[in-house]
Amino acid sequence: MRRLFPVTDQTPADQTPAARTPAPADRGDREWSLDELADAYAYPELGPDGHWLRANMVSTLDGAAQHDGRSQPISGETDMRIFGTLRALADVVVVGAETVRQEGYRPARAREAFAARRAAAGQGPAAAIAVVTASLDLDFSLPLFTSPLVPTLVVTGATAPADRVAAAAKAGAEVVVAGSGAGADPARVVQELADRGLRRQLTEGGPRLLGQFVAADALDELCLTISPMLAAGAAQRISGGPSVAVPHRLAPASVLEEAGFLFTSYRRI
Repeated sequence: MRRLFPVTDQTPADQTPAARTPAPADRGDREWSLDELADAYAYPELGPDGHWLRANMVSTLDGAAQHDGRSQPISGETDMRIFGTLRALADVVVVGAETVRQEGYRPARAREAFAARRAAAGQGPAAAIAVVTASLDLDFSLPLFTSPLVPTLVVTGATAPADRVAAAAKAGAEVVVAGSGAGADPARVVQELADRGLRRQLTEGGPRLLGQFVAADALDELCLTISPMLAAGAAQRISGGPSVAVPHRLAPASVLEEAGFLFTSYRRI
């Protein structure tokens, strides 16, 4: 892997072309360690009442966020290592119910490689999973609900179906009310989780949920993997749903490259 931005190795202008050609090790053409990835994707310092919501998504060159309904076919080995690193840095992973159903979500697991880092940050052994849903149409017999290291949260609205709310609680999930109607309000989701001490937040979509966070101007950072593939078809883009009056402008924070994949990070200005 090599870093394309920000540039950290400025080459003197008076060097000959031969002298300017770095050795493979200098170019960073090697697999980064998990510690290096964790440093590259560290959350910013947060104030006492601060919180930070980042999204992690993957897209093909022609804008497809999925193939045959799943993101895995357009991903790659390094993308999955970054996926795991981002989870290991987060307090909570926020995900939509349809993505839970489509991707076969399981609880986040404790990873020894990140144990010391999480302990130093005052975090538990693994991130909680928070499922945002209006209908609570979920299979509460799945491991996501029956055997997580930390209880899974179900985030919904005040008028969500009472029987499904009861079923979630019976399965061991913590029900979080973050809206006055049937569904959750995106900005309130962020605040309700932060109020529970879950301030380093990561959403993995899907596109509808990410679109809601974007429309509510609740997203602080987008970590987007650009896959060197073309998919065509009618696959969703990384965000959908309500539009915004004026597109939100983000600033590039980091661009990494490996095997044709670009791993980008953009943060709110």
